[in-house]
Amino acid sequence: MGVMLLEDLVGLSHSLTILCTIILMVLLLVPIVIPVMLSFFSNDDESAYTALLTSPRREEASGSVSSEEQEVILSEVDEQKPKEIDLLPASERQKRIAELQAKLFQAAAVGAVRVKRRKGPRRGEDFTLLQAMIKADFWLLFFSLLLGSGSGLTVIDNLGQMSQSLGFEDSHIFVSMISIWNFLGRISGGFFSEIIVKDYAYPRAIALATAQVFMAIGHFIFAMGWPGTMYIGTLLIGLGYGAHWAIVPAAASELFGVKNFGALYNFLTVANPAGSLVFSGIIASGIYDYEARKQANHNHSTLLGMVSDVAPALKCEGSICFFISSMIMSGFCIIAAALSLILVHRTKIVYTNLYGKPRT
Repeated sequence: MGVMLLEDLVGLSHSLTILCTIILMVLLLVPIVIPVMLSFFSNDDESAYTALLTSPRREEASGSVSSEEQEVILSEVDEQKPKEIDLLPASERQKRIAELQAKLFQAAAVGAVRVKRRKGPRRGEDFTLLQAMIKADFWLLFFSLLLGSGSGLTVIDNLGQMSQSLGFEDSHIFVSMISIWNFLGRISGGFFSEIIVKDYAYPRAIALATAQVFMAIGHFIFAMGWPGTMYIGTLLIGLGYGAHWAIVPAAASELFGVKNFGALYNFLTVANPAGSLVFSGIIASGIYDYEARKQANHNHSTLLGMVSDVAPALKCEGSICFFISSMIMSGFCIIAAALSLILVHRTKIVYTNLYGKPRT
């Protein structure tokens, strides 16, 4: 983006542009060093926690328990363990959990504990796609993604016409800028959501709601058509749209497991083109054409003396072209943020169990 701005403002020589391109390629290739070093120079040490239970004791405890019962017992450990275990250091916490697992296996083996078989997994365990689709949390995440990412993709699809309606002849700089903000949104969304869940054990969807509020502000700025609208709007929309694709996959894996993550994630991504089809293909395009026809009819008297075999293409000018659609998109983002906050309220206990007691 820096090179692009310099080319537009002061101009760069061809050789300097080539040099900048080479530097950029080097920066892009640098991350390859990480997997290479991990592959050839890392030490595959066994975890210290695998030896917490001696193998005779484990085999004796689990030998008379079926594999199905073993899975149920392991899933019940989080419910059976005392809350103070989460406050212990990592090594002590793993040791206490391992001891609790051994006791449950032994009790089940001698019949002291009756293992209860549950119908379907709990949140945080591995779901199939059909099991997830009957859960309200899954649909809250889906429709939040549909409204948020769909409205962002609407801006990306119509960015050329939006910039031209506001008087910019060349829209390529805004297309490049929103792509860069989209990339940075994915990085920042993932980074800040990790802080939220790891340091505070709070639901990741709170970061999603924050991104959607930023997008609502960006759509509102587009609707107003103020000076600098294209720069500020592309910043907020690009960051918010990109954040969706860092937060939603991680949230889906935490709530519904990773065993069937491919099916779950690909179903969730249907929200993106579905939102674009409705918001961009119907709402934004329909309103733009309506405003363009109004302007064409208003200027019809000046075109009466002109003779042409080809009708001129409809073109709308001014912030009115996207005022209504941008306000609608802003409202959709507010609704998406509300859905995300409902998901936060419903999944607090899940993240507390996954990441420990939240900070005060």
